Order: sequence, then C-alpha cells, then structure tokens
Amino acid sequence: MSISVLGLDADDTLWHNETFYQSTRQRFNELLADFVDTKRLEEEIEATERRNLGLYGYGAKGFTLSMMETAIQVSEGKVSSQALGEILAIGRELMNHPVEPLPGVHEALEALSAEYRLVLITKGDLFHQESKLAASGLGSFFSGVEIVSEKKADTYTRIFSRHGAGPEHAAMAGNSIRSDVLPALEAGSYAALIPFHLVWAHEDAPLPTDHPRFAELPSLAELPRWLAGVAKNGAR
Repeated sequence: MSISVLGLDADDTLWHNETFYQSTRQRFNELLADFVDTKRLEEEIEATERRNLGLYGYGAKGFTLSMMETAIQVSEGKVSSQALGEILAIGRELMNHPVEPLPGVHEALEALSAEYRLVLITKGDLFHQESKLAASGLGSFFSGVEIVSEKKADTYTRIFSRHGAGPEHAAMAGNSIRSDVLPALEAGSYAALIPFHLVWAHEDAPLPTDHPRFAELPSLAELPRWLAGVAKNGAR
C-alpha cells in the first residue's frame, strides 16, 4: 500500500504544549486555594472544560474562560476581581508561551518531507495555532495546514482526499489516541502514536494494539522507517 500523504499533529507532537497548561493549572489552583482543595478544583475545571468544548472549542482562550467560570462557581461568587484579573493574566501568558520544537523534530520533518506530502492537522483556535506554527520555524515543511474544530473519521477522509488519493493512502501521527489515532484508523488510514509524557485526560483512550494499521513509536524520528515498512509490506 503506497502512502503519499502524512498528517501530523502539532501540540505535543511537534512542540511543547501540555507543559504550559500544567503550570497554568498549578497557578490556578494556588489562586483558588482559599475556596476549594486541589483535587476538587481539578475535577471542577475538567468538567467545565468538557462542558464548554462544544461552545468555545479547544485552545487557550476557551481554557481561560473555563477557568473564570470555575473560579466563580467554586467560590460561590466570592472570588475577588483581583483574582479574576490574575486568571486573565495567566491565560494571556498561555497564549504567548514560547514555541519550542521537541528534540529531533526538525531533522525528522526534513526526512519525511523529502518522501511524503506533509499536512499539519491540529485542533484549536485558528489565530493561535497559525501563530505557533509561524513561531516554530517548521512551516516550510508542510504543503497544507488544516486547523479543525474536532478530529473525527470524516475529518480525515475529507482532508486526505483533498491533499492526496484518500485516507487509504495516508497516515496520521500524533500524541493523542482519541484524536490522532482512533478516528484516522476508522477512516481507513494508517496511524502512529508518538507518546508525550503529559496527556490531557480528554485525549486518552485504550490503545488499538491489535489493529494492523497502528503502531506506537518512541519518537517522530522512527516514522520514516515505519512508513517504509508499510510501503513494503502493507497491512499485516
């Protein structure tokens, strides 16, 4: 089976992202410590985020709004305007965090772009994701950029048909089982999980270890070898 198009996730696949969300959550916990314990606050912000995804979508802006909503809720409206201002400030910092490509990414993209048409497929706020790609210095490796509200099987079918010969001749790689692996496999593509040590609970799911088109790889640097094996042997 020949693969001509390779889709790549952005956050925590090409550059650090969840690291900054974790530090922001820690500061949020400290701001609300007088009202609620850390465990309950983390449960509340997680529930608020999930509830708001359909309204705000993914990204730092929606997360900031969810932090403010949670702060008002758990404090029963007693949170100070100063604390709300600090929440806005840490949300703004999250929007402006430095974009640091993960080790070996530049070299891997050089090798992959010589063999495949690379398409960046990421969720989140359009302006923020475009800004991060520009700041990363990796944009020249991609022939297409797709910033989507959600990653589903029909998302991959549409994107891989637009940029190539369809999902059966494409592969997707990223750090999220729920977004980068399962829907790509459902669409008929190959999919590789590139794990990152921090995972948002919303993106976790059981590994499809028995699926013939799935592989878990230790790093992006292993993708060229795996794809070459796919081209040679096809699905197991």
